[in-house]
Amino acid sequence: MPRTATAPAPPATATAPTTGAAPTTTPLWWIWLAAWPVTAVFVLSNAATPLYVLWQHDIGFSKGTLTVVFAFYIVGLIGSLLVSGVLSDRIGRKPVLLPALVLALAACLVFGTATSVAALIVARLFTGIAVGAVVSAGMAAVTDVAGPARRRTAALLASCAMVFGAGLGPLLAGVLSELAPAPTTTVFAVEAVLLATAVLTVLRMPLPRSERRPQPKPTGPWIRVPGVPAGTGRQLALGIAVFAPGITATSFVLSLGPSLLSGLLGTSSRIVAGAMAFVMFLAATGVQFAVQRLRRRTILTAGAATTALGMLTLVAAVRTEAVALLVLAALLAGAGQGMGQLGGLSLLNSAVPPQRLAEANAALNVGGYLPAGLLPVSAGYLSDAVGLTTGATVFGLVLLALAVLGGLLVRATRRRVTDPA
Repeated sequence: MPRTATAPAPPATATAPTTGAAPTTTPLWWIWLAAWPVTAVFVLSNAATPLYVLWQHDIGFSKGTLTVVFAFYIVGLIGSLLVSGVLSDRIGRKPVLLPALVLALAACLVFGTATSVAALIVARLFTGIAVGAVVSAGMAAVTDVAGPARRRTAALLASCAMVFGAGLGPLLAGVLSELAPAPTTTVFAVEAVLLATAVLTVLRMPLPRSERRPQPKPTGPWIRVPGVPAGTGRQLALGIAVFAPGITATSFVLSLGPSLLSGLLGTSSRIVAGAMAFVMFLAATGVQFAVQRLRRRTILTAGAATTALGMLTLVAAVRTEAVALLVLAALLAGAGQGMGQLGGLSLLNSAVPPQRLAEANAALNVGGYLPAGLLPVSAGYLSDAVGLTTGATVFGLVLLALAVLGGLLVRATRRRVTDPA
């Protein structure tokens, strides 16, 4: 068992309301299992990555159109985050998670039978909606199952479940699309089975009865830009400052990485494209276990620095046409996202009460995914206009500047905001 199971909770949780939290006697294996629906949905989120080259060949569309297809995932996700966090905090985790998993299964059906750009857009939209529900309600459910004494463990497992699923999806799709018949169908048939097991997990998840109707009951409109309680806005801002550049970097690798491999660097293997995405998110998973005991301020600073270094490596990769440098850039991007995500979630888990936690998770992801949708799309169209080398270079330099600014913001913030006492 990981030693994190017995790690003391941050002092901030001692005064947090315990309404909606599971008792600390919940077995540790249930905390791990509660994270499985997050993993299963994130497998779907990136499963299409190695397949875009096939769809581009069969349907015919540009790199700009490809990034638009990718961006509709962000549209669905942002739209979902506007309501799913608040809805989950008010009516419970399961009533939000179960419809999201059904929508994810519908996305598998559309992906598996897609013959047009419109179908790909619909599938990506459905996927984004499902992911939005999972990153708010699903990640909060892991914290509920863990209980107040294990909130830092819950943040670690929920964050790792997200990035591990995001990496497993493209690897699974790359291998199956090369070795199995009907590549764009088989991949999503397998993913549908994984999602079915996630449905069973949610149905059996030992969420406490009080979680269904948290007290005090949240107020305000049901559909709104998600936020955090008064006094915790700085924690949210610091998380976004580092998480947003990190997830934007990995989004670029996911959307245009296969094009870089096949067009610029001369590698067309879908297994290679899927494996690159997998090792990127494997780095994001592993680095979180490696840094989990560091102070949050240190984790966030390291995340910003790693993302910045990753963008410098990306620029070098496209300038020298070196596959090894591109893979290194992907690893650094994954590590940067992982640390930014863990630091942001840990700050929120330590400061936000359970009845607002799903909305706070949604707010963190809105701040991260907005640039993750806009900047890669801009880079895709810029690459169509001026070439992939110039487009990737401009993107890398812009994100480098954002990562450096995020790191400076963390260092300039008072320690008591980011570090446990």
